[in-house]
Amino acid sequence: MLLTWLYVPGDRPDRFAKAVASGADAVILDLEDAVPLPRKAYARTAVAEFLAEPAHDVPVHVRIASTEDLPATTGAAGLRLPKVESAEQVRAVAALTEAELHPIVESALGVEHAYAIATAHPAVAGIGLGEADLRSDLGVTDEAALAWPRGRLVVAARAAGLPPPAMSVYPDVSDVDGLAASCRLGRRQGFLGRAAIHPRQLPVIEAAFRPSPAEVARAEALLAGLAQSGDGPLLLPDGRFADRAMLGEARRLIDLAARYST
Repeated sequence: MLLTWLYVPGDRPDRFAKAVASGADAVILDLEDAVPLPRKAYARTAVAEFLAEPAHDVPVHVRIASTEDLPATTGAAGLRLPKVESAEQVRAVAALTEAELHPIVESALGVEHAYAIATAHPAVAGIGLGEADLRSDLGVTDEAALAWPRGRLVVAARAAGLPPPAMSVYPDVSDVDGLAASCRLGRRQGFLGRAAIHPRQLPVIEAAFRPSPAEVARAEALLAGLAQSGDGPLLLPDGRFADRAMLGEARRLIDLAARYST
């Protein structure tokens, strides 16, 4: 369970090591939108050289622009596949690589096919939502208009047995309060963690998605109560009704808190 994913342009190798040391849970070297066309070849070479180095402290993923980028991704922990609209697109990439795949849905058609994309191939390890392109495709400017597409993605990931999706990047690096509010909303909608475009966004994202001590205490009380009640429902001391269907979420909260306890 990772909370922070830091994007780095693939043509900026001077930033690669800094990104790995930034405190992000994972780094994504971007060969797609962040790289101008004239610098694509240079970016591929830079990414390939970095991935060929000894193991890094955090997972390093690559967002590809097309299958032409695949030779540069050897050694990547995973591949981000942008603008996916069908299961066939995922399977086409899976046939060419052994890396885990993370399709990104960025259009109305992709949202409609979210479950098919999430279950397209055993190599799919997660799905995400590319909200900038989706906003443009839908013609919306209000974050509230993304509630349904976000819900569709969360449900598709859960139905496919995948982890909760991470949120798309928040484009205004200077708006820390807006980022925090957006993360809190995304968490309530079922997302877990978020991609970032600048290291200063990382602590804000982590703080928004880390379970609070009160949440951990409630989860521990639920687990303890259900352990004593057997298979039946339970009324907890704080007045909450609980049953075994709530075990998974409680355990996830406790595990997440343990991971970020230091």
